[in-house]
Amino acid sequence: MHHTRREADDVRMRGFAQRHTVDAALAWLDAQLQPLTAEIVSLPFAAGRVLAASVASNVDVPGFDRAMMDGYAVISDSTEGASAYTPLQLEVVGQSMPGCPFRGVVRKGEAIRIMTGAPMPDGTDSVLPAEWIGVEADESGTNVSSPHVIVALAAVSPGKHVGKLGEDITSGTTILESGRVLRPQDLGVLSSIGHGDVQVVRRPRVRLAVTGNELLPSGMRPRGFCIADANGPMLAALIDRDGGLVDFPGLVKDDRDAILKSLHSDADIVIVSGGTSVGIEDLAPMLVAQYGELAVHGIAMRPSSPTGLGRIENRIIFLLPGNPVSSLCAYDFFAGRAIRVLGGRSKEWPYRAVCGRLNRKISSPIGRLDYARVTIADGLVEPLAVTGASVLSSTTRADGFVIVGEDSEGFPAGAQVEVWLYA
Repeated sequence: MHHTRREADDVRMRGFAQRHTVDAALAWLDAQLQPLTAEIVSLPFAAGRVLAASVASNVDVPGFDRAMMDGYAVISDSTEGASAYTPLQLEVVGQSMPGCPFRGVVRKGEAIRIMTGAPMPDGTDSVLPAEWIGVEADESGTNVSSPHVIVALAAVSPGKHVGKLGEDITSGTTILESGRVLRPQDLGVLSSIGHGDVQVVRRPRVRLAVTGNELLPSGMRPRGFCIADANGPMLAALIDRDGGLVDFPGLVKDDRDAILKSLHSDADIVIVSGGTSVGIEDLAPMLVAQYGELAVHGIAMRPSSPTGLGRIENRIIFLLPGNPVSSLCAYDFFAGRAIRVLGGRSKEWPYRAVCGRLNRKISSPIGRLDYARVTIADGLVEPLAVTGASVLSSTTRADGFVIVGEDSEGFPAGAQVEVWLYA
């Protein structure tokens, strides 16, 4: 019997004919992904952004030899033999301050009063620290030192307490590689070489459509048979964490036209939460298939089995289950990966992994990937006794999760497992 495209892709109330493996879903997704184009932003707004091109310096930092201590700039030979027992007199002939250098040339036996960061005067090669300067007295103990004369109580070697030209950054050196997520100290380095603007990868625009006639806006007290939206604030925070720009104008009713409008957003990515399974009101998969490509619908994983992946024109569509834990899991496996790659970041999870010994077994059937929430105490990993995909509080009680691959039946008690930490 011949089916139209819409009839063939409509699995409502019929169930999934097959479920894709996680690897197959990721393979399709990765083939769709490449970093977005670059844009220029001013330095104060560049923290946390991803460099689109490597940055090389065309200046030396510092651009001059400078003092690294307060004291006196001298020719090191002028201090040879100086000690507390054999102090040497030096004539002070000027001063060098930050931004206001001494303009003359210093000769042997002369000294220039200098502050940290100030340019080294011509002819000098070292700094005699202020604490190595003494006071000269006559036989009666009276101070006879002149403001124009200092007494060196120690010798300094050439280059002592001097920061050399290019010591921090040498002209022509690549200082930051493309793909780097800029940290605050990186902005300082960019500023030090005269970069007021920086080329970064454009942040992906993400339209978030949380569907459900039973939902109340987040923060509202649940009443009657209505529940407050938990997925909206959770997913918006995850999108922001992964470098996306969130467009979340409000809840979307289980209505064909309302969902279709969300799918036709001008965003780079559309994430639909809820209405993605095989129920009579699960309209999103059918609409994606009708107006674009529904490449994946139904994945062999728990939770998150009703997840879907597809495209409409140049937008990547993610259909996430409405149950909160399923939504979180599907986001981490698929949507978050896409947002990070489009934004120039690593596709890998932004979670730290640790190893621990399992104190109770985790069972899983062959052919399905399982996402098991766990706690860790004293190096022991404890699976939470929760299987429901709607129990979001299990993720706040959990320290992280363990992944059981589709080719595994789980892990016995005592096994060493890898735990991905939520924080």
